[in-house]
Amino acid sequence: MNLITRKRALATLTLAGASALVLAGCGAAPEEGGGEETVDYLACAVSDEGNWNDKSFNQAAYEGLLKAEDELGIEIQGLESAAIDDFQDNLTAMVDAGCDVIFAVGFNFSLNNVIFDFADANPEAKIVWLDGWNQGQTNLKPITYKMQESSYLAGYLAADYSTTKVIGTYGGGDFTAVTDFMDGYYYGAQAWAADNGVPVTVLGRDPVAKTGSFTDPTVEGGGFADTEGAKAISAAQIAEGADVIFPVAGGLFASTAEAIADSGKDVVMLGVDKDIALTSPDYADITLTSAEKRMTQAVFDVISELMDGGEFTIDPYVGTLANDGTGLSPFYDFEGKLSDTIVDKLAELQAGIIDGSIDPLAAP
Repeated sequence: MNLITRKRALATLTLAGASALVLAGCGAAPEEGGGEETVDYLACAVSDEGNWNDKSFNQAAYEGLLKAEDELGIEIQGLESAAIDDFQDNLTAMVDAGCDVIFAVGFNFSLNNVIFDFADANPEAKIVWLDGWNQGQTNLKPITYKMQESSYLAGYLAADYSTTKVIGTYGGGDFTAVTDFMDGYYYGAQAWAADNGVPVTVLGRDPVAKTGSFTDPTVEGGGFADTEGAKAISAAQIAEGADVIFPVAGGLFASTAEAIADSGKDVVMLGVDKDIALTSPDYADITLTSAEKRMTQAVFDVISELMDGGEFTIDPYVGTLANDGTGLSPFYDFEGKLSDTIVDKLAELQAGIIDGSIDPLAAP
């Protein structure tokens, strides 16, 4: 591949101005790598609420850009969104910067139809939306995940590990990108109950009634910023006997960890999106595993395909157990604390989900 350096003086000025407005009060993006020479290709991303260092959803996506910068030699740019109101301006800044592809991170870009209206108004822009979908746009490619698959495994594991046979979950918002985790978790736990003849109570989610425990979307920053609500929900579930909790709420696992510490009880949690025990080692001793949404690889794969001459299409990229787009993290220090049969059983369940003999969104 012929490597050249693209000089984008105007783009740099445009982004610098936007960053000064948008990044005020936010953490800086992870340090960018890459060599002195770069490919003539600019990949960009706009975060969901928060910052690129959230040790969760945003960071996982941004690391896909960093991976592409390091391995493919491209240029990258990222803008953080302090609030939902920043989405439109940040997306506009990326178009003005001449980005060859723009990644929008998170379901929240659907609020007020921001992503749809923006795509329609900028038909030449190539937009990839993580946790999104298409409503007839010709330039909007969704990245989606069957998170019910890995969460089913997590639920089965949680039920097996639990001594009280009461486990809990809650979400950062009541929408499919969250409830798929919660539903798979519920049905995995019920599969363990059916296999072992022991009832398991799942607090915080009833997929049949479509009810559950969610943080408050009206707090500043939205439900994924509701630290007090997340801690209160976790504490209430612990009080009801839960000894495994699955917070499906980005970085709010830290609030669950606080509730666990305050309880003084032997309670563990499950991470989402990233390998929390690895990325947040302070919580490794209470993180049984994580249901990973491997966004880093998805972002890299989309960029790599385009760099290899692939045509931009709106066909969804779907992360599954089969393509390693999702999966459970290693068990680390918990390996010696698991039952003798659970690892083999999880492998069996995974094979069943992949071959279609197990539906992770159905009662056993």
